[in-house]
Amino acid sequence: MLIETLKQARRVSIAVIGFTILILGVAMLVLPGPGWLIILLGLSILSVEFVWARRLMRRVRRAGRAISRTVFGETKTAASEPKG
Repeated sequence: MLIETLKQARRVSIAVIGFTILILGVAMLVLPGPGWLIILLGLSILSVEFVWARRLMRRVRRAGRAISRTVFGETKTAASEPKG
């Protein structure tokens, strides 16, 4: 019973901290501050405990990689570089 209560307390704590940081990030989109960075931090905290946040973080990462490839081009891997 105690372990179950601790798990619930951990889940609630992660939710409160994650949503608080997420809301601060959304506010920083119109206020001075690194809004998108704080939003990603809040989502990453929430993704520790919630599947929906984990899925959203995966989508954000994929979109970020696609944008990075579009802006900077394909990156070379160590295997594709010529030796010597």
